[in-house]
Amino acid sequence: MSDQTEPEGWEPDEEPLFGSDDEDRRRRRGCAVPGCLAVLVALALLVGGAYFGLSQGLDSLMSRLGDPADYPGPGVSRVLIEVKPGDTGADIGNTLKAKGVVKSVDAFTEALRERPDESIQAGFYELLTQMKAADAADLMLDPANQLKDSVTIPEGLRVTEVVAILVDKTKFKKRAFDKVLARPEALGLPSYAEGNPEGYLFPDTYAFPPNATPASMLRAMVDRWKEVAAELDLKDAAAAVGLTPGEVMVLASLVEAEAPPEYMPKVARVIYNRLDNVGEGPTYALLQLDATVNYAHGTDLGARTTAEQREIDSPYNTYKYAGLPPGPIEAPGKDAIDAALHPAEGPWYFYTTVNLATGETKFAVTLEEQNALVAELNEYCRTQSERC
Repeated sequence: MSDQTEPEGWEPDEEPLFGSDDEDRRRRRGCAVPGCLAVLVALALLVGGAYFGLSQGLDSLMSRLGDPADYPGPGVSRVLIEVKPGDTGADIGNTLKAKGVVKSVDAFTEALRERPDESIQAGFYELLTQMKAADAADLMLDPANQLKDSVTIPEGLRVTEVVAILVDKTKFKKRAFDKVLARPEALGLPSYAEGNPEGYLFPDTYAFPPNATPASMLRAMVDRWKEVAAELDLKDAAAAVGLTPGEVMVLASLVEAEAPPEYMPKVARVIYNRLDNVGEGPTYALLQLDATVNYAHGTDLGARTTAEQREIDSPYNTYKYAGLPPGPIEAPGKDAIDAALHPAEGPWYFYTTVNLATGETKFAVTLEEQNALVAELNEYCRTQSERC
């Protein structure tokens, strides 16, 4: 065994490395008061900062999850808004916000989401600045609130008559339309129209936007004619009946002027039969259509012209010149163009509208039959007050 006693006279010359037993016991029971306090303060600050940051984040999130910014309405001053084809709800909302109509895009798109089965149509709308988003959505979802000049152009009108309607229904003067018509190349006419818009301002109902111009209005009518021509396959269908597309348009204008829709295919056949000149003599070679005499005079002379009126020297006078006139005499509708492309089958060379009130039209093969129809019309005119 080793000797565990210290040498005689030994004394420690420094403090024990690990402290005294009393200090060790104090350390085991807890920390010193100043040190613990510092730690507690640090922990409190850390927890408090975390709580503050979390609280701020929750507040921000709750703010985002709350109602989007919106005006109380009802609005202040009028503003014009255009919705373009293909615009989404967000696109429209951005336009409205930029114009000062709504306070936020989210408020507007949220209003649209509440009416998922409805959509806003392209066009122009008049709204107010600082509107409630739901009110703006309600207004724009109703197509009746679109701003547009609705103009109906009936079938069978000449260019001068079309312009008269446009002047009456829009804010533009006649000279504005005449200026466009003086340079018809801007209208997009087909080459075979040879710069003449007669017959190519298609009859239809048009909804012109507030920014429409005389040029855009007339061009819209020509564009509509192009759509119908494509639907009817005008180019190929014309070739099938032995005519050019331009000749079909001339023939269609004659059909439009001479017959109600139910008789158009048969009237077209009469014109084809006369053009083919199957019979003998000038009676069959000339079309002899009173509507062309009216056009040659530049006025409406009525359903029956006089011998004197039929003497006018004009290439449009089909009592004097054989074949088709050099151009359309008015704007034919789709039914007339279709009849010109698909005439009825039949041997007729004549027709007469025997009742001007109902448009009843009868057809004849021989001159004798035609004379009987003319006598029927004469009797009608004798007993009726209609202009004959």
